[in-house]
Amino acid sequence: MEQPSHPGVYDCIGRGYLRHRDPDPRIEAQIHAALGNAHTVVNVGAGTGAYEPPDREVTAVEPSRAMIAQRVAGRVEGRVLRAVAERLPFSTGAFDAAMASLTLHHWTDISAGLAELRRVARGCVIFTFDPQLQRRLWLIRDYFPDVADFETTRHPPIERLANELGADRVEVVPIPWNCSDGFQAAYWRRPEKYLDPAVRANISTFAQRAEAEFSPGLRRLERDITSGAWRDRYAELLQCDEWDFGYRLVVRDA
Repeated sequence: MEQPSHPGVYDCIGRGYLRHRDPDPRIEAQIHAALGNAHTVVNVGAGTGAYEPPDREVTAVEPSRAMIAQRVAGRVEGRVLRAVAERLPFSTGAFDAAMASLTLHHWTDISAGLAELRRVARGCVIFTFDPQLQRRLWLIRDYFPDVADFETTRHPPIERLANELGADRVEVVPIPWNCSDGFQAAYWRRPEKYLDPAVRANISTFAQRAEAEFSPGLRRLERDITSGAWRDRYAELLQCDEWDFGYRLVVRDA
């Protein structure tokens, strides 16, 4: 098989995923429910295997050797292939369903990848987020506003994604306050976590850009946490157990 042409940014930034990106069981349950009765599933951009259903026959597709090496025996099983979303090495209709979790922003051609998902699987579940809603997260809106423009270049609008996938529905994925999967919005009620370099190293928004770009915002955040200003400003959030920050499941039923 031809080697992947873009082995993945995670060969460099994804080495600590097992410590900071543990799949959240509530999000996991929603993804598994959206897969319906699908028995054979291909997980595209599979990473370490997060959110793969243990009770299905799963084939994982991942270009990064570093991520594949972190797949944990017992949590994720099945075939693992090094390949890219834009050129899936499977026959048409090979799977009941395809899944993709927080991976679209690393594809070189999203439209081509979506077309491949539709080709190889009858159903599809994509866990992603709406770039138009990312300013709901205080971290972006008030401390790193330039990130919104950056993320817009990496994530297609949900309407485009749903249209190209032929989706049947779009589901809101509320983020729990104690979310165990340390993606960008996971620490919305735990602001001190964003000050930890190890945490930021496993959030691609931070890991793919120079630390100097974030230094002023990080200093302001640290000051606001220390002074109590952060707690005063976001007191409403501290009363909530979950919040909608624009994360979505885009679902095409099998």
